[in-house]
Parts: sequence; C-alpha cells; structure tokens
Amino acid sequence: MTQNSESEGEMQQVIACIDGSSAVPAICEYAAWASLRAQAPVMLLHVLDEDSYPVEPDLAGNIGLGSREHLLKELAELDQRRSKLALEHGHHMLDEAEARVQAAGVSDTHKRQRHGDLTESVLALEEQTLLLVMGLHGESSTGRDMHIGSQLETVIRNVHRPVLLVPDQFEAPDSAMLAFDGSATAFKGVELLANNPVVFKNMPLHIVMIGADTAEHWAQLDKAKEMLAPLGGETHLAIREGDVEQTLHAYQAEHDIDVLLIGAYGHSRIRQFLVGSTTTSMLKTAKKPLLVLR
Repeated sequence: MTQNSESEGEMQQVIACIDGSSAVPAICEYAAWASLRAQAPVMLLHVLDEDSYPVEPDLAGNIGLGSREHLLKELAELDQRRSKLALEHGHHMLDEAEARVQAAGVSDTHKRQRHGDLTESVLALEEQTLLLVMGLHGESSTGRDMHIGSQLETVIRNVHRPVLLVPDQFEAPDSAMLAFDGSATAFKGVELLANNPVVFKNMPLHIVMIGADTAEHWAQLDKAKEMLAPLGGETHLAIREGDVEQTLHAYQAEHDIDVLLIGAYGHSRIRQFLVGSTTTSMLKTAKKPLLVLR
C-alpha cells in the first residue's frame, strides 16, 4: 500500500508502532487481530529518533577550527550515511510488518515513517487512532534482560487513546478483565470502553475491584456492568482484598484471562499500581497483553 496515503483523513485506525524489538511480530499479529474485530485499517508506524539519526547534522559553531574542520565534516558525512541506512532499514521493517499483517487477513494497511519523537508522532495521529499497539519490551531487551520500553510511560501519559501493550508472543484473546476501583477515573474508563465496544464485543469480561466487600462497592460494580451492556458478552463481577498487583495477577491466572484492562492515572491504589515501581515490575514480567484506557 502507500507509504503516506493522502486519503487516510480522519478515519479511525489501529496504529502499530514498529521498531527493532523482538515484539514486532506479536505487535503485527495483535494489530491484525484488533483490526479484524473492529473492521478498521492498520497503520504501521516507524519513528526514527532524530537525536540519534539527525536529518541534517548541526555543525554550527564548529567550522573554522583549522585541521579539525575536515574531521568534523567527515563525522557529519558518517552521520548522514547512518541516517540513510537507518531509514532504509526502517523501510524494510515496515515492508515485513505489512506482509505479516496482510497474511493475517488485513487488506487495508498503510505505512508511515517519521523522523522525530515517538510521542509527538503518535499525538499527531491521535484523531485517526482507534487503538495504539506497542510492545511491552524495549529494543535493547534480551531473553535474559527484559525491560519495558523507555517511552511507554510518556506515551501513556500524553496520548488520549487506548494503548494495547503486548508481550513477545501472540495469542488471540478470548477473554478480558477490567481492573476497577469505583473512582470517577475508573468510570471514565468504563464509559470509554462502552462507547468503543468493537474490539471486545461479545467477549467474556470480568470486572474486578480490589478492596473491601461492601454494599457500596457492589453497587459501583453493578453500575459498571450496566454501562458495559453494549459489549454484549457475559460479565462477571468480583471483589478481592489484598495487594493490587498480586491480587489482580492471581485472579487473572485463576480464570485464565487473556487481556487486563486498566484505566490510566486516577487517584487511588490502582493509580499507584499503574505509575509506581509496581508497574515496572508488572510490565517486566507480563506474559499477556495490557490495555491502558485513556
């Protein structure tokens, strides 16, 4: 398909962030899965970091240094060659990603390569975004040293679209679980999910609250269930006490749930779970996708 389609307009797309990480095949598979469920196009996005690969090296103030000048020019030429090779490599990655997405059954695909900052690039496409798909692990992760992508938190804090963070292996989701705390922020996440039901439509959903087993909490869960009726799937409600991370993971494992859905940046124990050191630990060890609702 086209590299920069002028006809993309404001249509809602699944945007898959392609980089050099081991998660790219899974990113493609999950993007294709979401695309087919939502009947939405896929945009494959590769952003080349402008600090590492500048389009035009800045030599201002460095010329006129006598014998050093030719060295600076040679370094500038090397930087330009590195940038050119990085661009070509990015084109190849996008081509391979497009082939994988199309092999999964998606015919409407677009490729886009940009120089600059990932968050700024994603924000520029926000109006077109139905879902953003990113890998959990960064480009420098290895089998022995898995760590989260360095730009994940920045993207999540700034982009007001759902972000699907995926592990290195694809497994088609059949069930989902919403971490819910009854706060206004949590209900905003519920509303967002209810208004955009396509990806999780007719899928079994567990709404899980970590806290005290009280009538007020059950009433909040019942309200959330009613709001999520457009999803159409079977809904299960649960309240558990304990540590947020451990209890959510235990419930997910107990019921073999494929995707954990969580709202971003509220003012509760769920917020602490999402933005503190607990998050880093959880993301490092995640074996299944995490959908952050924004």
